Amino acid sequence: MAVPSQASIDNQLLTLLPEPDYRQIAPDLDSVNVARGALLATAGDPIEHVYYLTSGIGSLVASTPEGNRAEAGIFGREGYIPTSAAMGVELSVHDVIMQIEGDAYRMEFTAFRKWMDDNRNFAKVMIRCIEAFSIQLTYTAISNAVHGVDERLARWLLMCHDRVSGDEIPLTHEFISLMLAVRRPSVTTALHVLEGNGFIRSVRGNIIIRNRQALEEFARDAYGKPEAEYQRLMTGLF
Repeated sequence: MAVPSQASIDNQLLTLLPEPDYRQIAPDLDSVNVARGALLATAGDPIEHVYYLTSGIGSLVASTPEGNRAEAGIFGREGYIPTSAAMGVELSVHDVIMQIEGDAYRMEFTAFRKWMDDNRNFAKVMIRCIEAFSIQLTYTAISNAVHGVDERLARWLLMCHDRVSGDEIPLTHEFISLMLAVRRPSVTTALHVLEGNGFIRSVRGNIIIRNRQALEEFARDAYGKPEAEYQRLMTGLF
């Protein structure tokens, strides 16, 4: 298989690497399509691959011993998953699920660990990404505690919008219910609020962002800080 050129890869971490470092790790990247609902990692199972999305959106889903589930964070072409692989953790703590179909480059866990040990610049980028992702996770916890469902949904849609091309987000009410850890009627009500304000249009299996600026204003402090921190952490590395 031909080694992908750095210019052709639409993953922000891989394009951020200095070219000589990218050329070192590129032979270990395999191109794959990842279907909606696919498990990239399963809680309790060994981590087989690390994924760098170039399109689509994935979710880190936490589960309780009694089977309650909620999304802890989302990722797209700005990062990689599972981030715990950077610490040498061999078993996945959470399920990692594709919520929107996409493409990715994946690397075997053993190769990823080799480059973490052997390539300083590669390790630097991966570790910075862990910090950025952890900030997103903490803000998700804060938002779940202090914001209403309407604001949480606005935040989540903005985060999805950041990670897709265009204004259409192919999501069902059932999936949004899982991601927000609320009942489907609460999702339907919140969608009606956002749609009634002209922020979005909701059709079966699809949400269209109509007025992003107004949606950001509605979300208030539920959105923005982790995104700003990502830019700060990933700027001026080399």
